[in-house]
Amino acid sequence: MSFSSTPGVSTGFASSVIFDLDGTLVDPAGAITGGIAAALAAHRVPVPSQQVLDSMVGPPLLTSLKALPGVTQENVASIMDHYRSSYLNSGMAASKVYPGIKELLQTLGESGVSRAVATSKPEPLANRLLEIQGLAGLIDSVHGSHPDETVPHSGKTEIVAAALSAVGADGLDEHQRRDRVVMVGDRIFDVAGAHAHGLRCIGVTWGYAPDGELEAAGADHLAADAAQLADLLQQLLGLSSSLRSALA
Repeated sequence: MSFSSTPGVSTGFASSVIFDLDGTLVDPAGAITGGIAAALAAHRVPVPSQQVLDSMVGPPLLTSLKALPGVTQENVASIMDHYRSSYLNSGMAASKVYPGIKELLQTLGESGVSRAVATSKPEPLANRLLEIQGLAGLIDSVHGSHPDETVPHSGKTEIVAAALSAVGADGLDEHQRRDRVVMVGDRIFDVAGAHAHGLRCIGVTWGYAPDGELEAAGADHLAADAAQLADLLQQLLGLSSSLRSALA
């Protein structure tokens, strides 16, 4: 289940882009991986390799933690609390918006394109991160997981569905939806969530996917920087004005 925190979103439909958050709009800059490592160490749980820690950026935290040796039903809640406390106190402020993203979001809005966020992060934390990073006013709706991270959820599919509903695309047929809504993300979960609803997905290679993951997942396009992403969005959504020009 996803919890929409942006009431009153218009049901009138415009072309829309649904963005993942961590690894797509915002670089956690070690705040997530370092925080997880510190929380594990504090509970005397073996800290995995950096590659494993990096793979934990994207999926639900509970799911990732439960896969680690030494994490049990008895200590997982305490580990999560330790991590979240550190993340709230310093991690969100240490994160950084990727180059060109703020300008791209602004230009999309000026072009009449609706901008939504669909993230596995708990929704209140997603809203707070967007506020701290100065992006809240550039996003039209935010959709994330349950505020209680011990409540399991089934991945991006339901969260993307909530975003589609908010932008008014749930009433479109499959062909209309595919033509007018694009998902942008950095992990396999974003590609799967998009394809579950018949959407095209642009995989951004500046995020946390291991080499080859986005290609193997079937991402429809890849973008190496905000300029390439702008060009792809302009092409796929049939926009007449240049998005790239705002990034210069």
